Amino acid sequence: MKVNTILNTASHRELEQLENKTRLLLVRHGELVTSREWRYVGHLDVELNETGIEQMQRAGERLKSEQVDVLLSSDLKRTRKGAEIIGSMLGLTPQSHREFREISLGQWEGLTRDEIAAQFPEDFEERSKDLPHYRIKNGESFTDLKKRVIKKLDQTLEEHQGKRIALIAHGGVNRIILTHVLGMDLSHLTRLDQAYGCLNIIDYFDGMPVVRLVNSTP
Repeated sequence: MKVNTILNTASHRELEQLENKTRLLLVRHGELVTSREWRYVGHLDVELNETGIEQMQRAGERLKSEQVDVLLSSDLKRTRKGAEIIGSMLGLTPQSHREFREISLGQWEGLTRDEIAAQFPEDFEERSKDLPHYRIKNGESFTDLKKRVIKKLDQTLEEHQGKRIALIAHGGVNRIILTHVLGMDLSHLTRLDQAYGCLNIIDYFDGMPVVRLVNSTP
């Protein structure tokens, strides 16, 4: 019987017995020093605050029971720091990849929502009408983000097939991965909450994804 047919009919217990299961443990980084100002940071290298560090420590505690084989992050400070904290708790050396960076927000980076609306009112309105495709000047669209993230994710899943992979990433990146595996249109991306330090779990059975957990926080 083909895997996709099994997925349509199998119980959770039967799914657990299938071979070639790869588990993705998808974590959002912790709170930032700029988080309470509600600034759009994108590719800016922003540090975790004390709360963010504690959130990464709690995420590490949760991942102890998952027997993680591989620990990955984007190459921005906030995810690398989170991965270093978790790696020290799991005995793993994290690997960082530029492709898992947050969406580039171009000329909006470092600004608050109100500042963006005041300085770029037409752009702000246009983006709200076409969230998947609107590309901020000197930045990316969510369609651009999806292309680079999913390409790298597919490579990662193939390289580490049958392993348990923890990826410390960003709110936008996590939503891209979740909408992709759930077959959701990118226009609905903001319907998925991703709290700081949250955990998502996706199992892949010969490439077929099953979402186990979304936006779970301790």
